[in-house]
Amino acid sequence: MENIQSVPKRNLPRDVFLHLLVIVTLYWSAISFVTLIWQFINKFFPDILDYRSSEYSLSLIRFSVSALVIVFSVFILVSWYLNKIYRRESQVRDSKIRKWLIYLTLFITSLVIIGDLIFIINTFLGGEITIRFILKALSIILVAGVIFGYYLDDVRRDTPTKLAKYFAWVTSILVLAVIVSAFLVVGSPQEARLKQFDQQKISDLQETQSMIINYWQRKEKLPDRLSDLDDSISGFIAPIDPQTGDSYEYNTKGDLEFELCAVFNRVWNNKENLSIPKGMYPSMYSQNWDHSQGRVCFERIIDKELYPPLPKDVINIRDVIE
Repeated sequence: MENIQSVPKRNLPRDVFLHLLVIVTLYWSAISFVTLIWQFINKFFPDILDYRSSEYSLSLIRFSVSALVIVFSVFILVSWYLNKIYRRESQVRDSKIRKWLIYLTLFITSLVIIGDLIFIINTFLGGEITIRFILKALSIILVAGVIFGYYLDDVRRDTPTKLAKYFAWVTSILVLAVIVSAFLVVGSPQEARLKQFDQQKISDLQETQSMIINYWQRKEKLPDRLSDLDDSISGFIAPIDPQTGDSYEYNTKGDLEFELCAVFNRVWNNKENLSIPKGMYPSMYSQNWDHSQGRVCFERIIDKELYPPLPKDVINIRDVIE
């Protein structure tokens, strides 16, 4: 009886929770890590056929970094706690839930490696092999291969080895290096905030420009000031600089020529920051809003052939509808 009572009682719900948590955080960490590597490859090996903007890549980098900081930390802590349990309760290491999850991981990583190799060969036969593609394919093989090799070795052993400690240290250093590199690419949170201000300013100037052209088409003259564009019916109010709270600078330079000015925090170059071909999307990015740091003025000349004055009867019909 004494021997039976001395055997520690199994805590199955705890074991299931911890093993599931460590596997899920492993998968999540691996996906976030590969996503970061891919975005670095996109940045340093750009493809002219890639129509995604740099902001899309930056948003993926920011999300992946956030996931790695939290999820990978949870993975390391839970793995450390499980190893403590293994040393204290050896039967937990031999539990079926652990072995099932490990073999599931081996199965998934095997499929990933096989699928990646098939894709590489298929792409090679199609003549589309590039450095960009090769690096992305290798990143998947390396990450999946490391996970496969570690857990294949682990499931064969009856007792924990120092390999787990080395694995934790090496992966932590790699993840930390990738996170630091990501901060160098996307900049600090303050830098991101300044860029958001600049993007909002460009959006405001684009909207104001459209209203000025519309004003000229209706009245065949430019507004004297931006407040002339205010319309209680449509609800338009001339926007102000979100960073300073001041009105944007507006000057007329002739009957058809005007300029809009704003103060920007950073340099923006459309060709360097956006790979979408001009004309593909009718947005602010298809226009020339390149700017340097500091006060920048955008000069515009209204082309009567492109923006002819609206006929009086059309204006009257619109006014009635509104």
